[in-house]
Amino acid sequence: MARARLVVGISGASGAAYGLGVLQRARALGVETHLIATPSGILNVHHELGMDRRALEAHADHSHACGDVGACVASGSFATTAMIVAPC
Repeated sequence: MARARLVVGISGASGAAYGLGVLQRARALGVETHLIATPSGILNVHHELGMDRRALEAHADHSHACGDVGACVASGSFATTAMIVAPC
C-alpha cells in the first residue's frame, strides 16, 4: 500500500497552530506531507508561533511556493489522501 499523502495549506487567518499541529501529527503517523503557505500565513506563523518559514517547512516532507502552478500538488493527477487548509 502506498504511503498516505496530505497537503497542508496555511492561510493568513489567525490560528497557525492548527496547521503546525496537523504537520506534527501527520509526521508522527508516517504520513507524507506537502506544505503550501501564503505570505500572510507565514506572517501569522511568525507572530503567533515565533517561527520563520524555514522552521515551519522543517515540519513538512515537502514545501511548495504559494502560486507555483508548476508544483506537483497543482496537478490534477497528483494523488492525495486529503487536503486541509488551516485555519480555514
